[in-house]
Amino acid sequence: MKSYQEVYKILAHETDYLSGEKIAEILNLSRTSVWKAIQRLQQEGLEIDSIKNRGYKLLHGDLILPQEIENNSPITVQYKPITKSTQSDAKEAMEAGAKGDTLYLSTSQTMGRGRFQRPYYSPDKGGIYMSLHLKPNLSYLDLPAYTLLTSAAIYKAVKNLSLIDLDIKWVNDLYLNQKKIAGILTEAITSVETGLVTDVIIGVGINFSIADFPKNLQGKAGSLFSQNSPITRNELIAEIWKCFYETEADELLYLYKKQSIVLGKEISFKKDQEIITGKACDISDQGQLQIELATGAKIWLNSGEVSLTKW
Repeated sequence: MKSYQEVYKILAHETDYLSGEKIAEILNLSRTSVWKAIQRLQQEGLEIDSIKNRGYKLLHGDLILPQEIENNSPITVQYKPITKSTQSDAKEAMEAGAKGDTLYLSTSQTMGRGRFQRPYYSPDKGGIYMSLHLKPNLSYLDLPAYTLLTSAAIYKAVKNLSLIDLDIKWVNDLYLNQKKIAGILTEAITSVETGLVTDVIIGVGINFSIADFPKNLQGKAGSLFSQNSPITRNELIAEIWKCFYETEADELLYLYKKQSIVLGKEISFKKDQEIITGKACDISDQGQLQIELATGAKIWLNSGEVSLTKW
């Protein structure tokens, strides 16, 4: 573990100020090394107060510790503080022959994107941006509903760690207090030779503790926590993928439906350039949404985007 990571772990467990001399003594470092570590932590976005003759105190923020995440979940972690996009990182590694069950993680994306190639707001403080690479090698029909399973795993992890209940909007968004705090983008790669889905990349963006949003997102986007978060991003990331791997699919699908904010509600969606309204009735294990139209006919949506007529 690097010096700045060790300094972070000490400050994270302290409730009062700790002198640079004491930190240096605990870690067997020079005072200069401690000062440089504090500078690095501040560059990483952590808010650290410094008072002469008292020392340092961590006020806000946390530091991503890949080893800690690996120790508490069944995945390998590849971490970059800043990246173009974790989906791109996962794809590049996949093309280079990387093994599956690897998480590509960052705290800032310069070209993050969501569904339909929309830009995904990825500031350098308070976010979680990650993409899990899987190698299912299954036919498309046998493929699990990864987006649903991941949504439910996020819900379960947040509930386990904080007792907060998130809402899930079909097909890939999670909400808190009617504001979006997380989104999922799942992409699959199929072999031309075998017709099997050889690789899947599940991209996840979570507004963990973000205070400010651009004007166009204000009123729409929210954050899981305000400045004082009771858990760290390391804890949440590890718990999400632990829930994803270790929870039975039936339980995750049950949680997805239980927390759905569209089931039983009037919704609208676009089909062939026409806005159609109906009532959301059911969600299949494959992730399809059943809608009852005004005529009484029922149809299944395989993908797309729906809007609630009212919350």
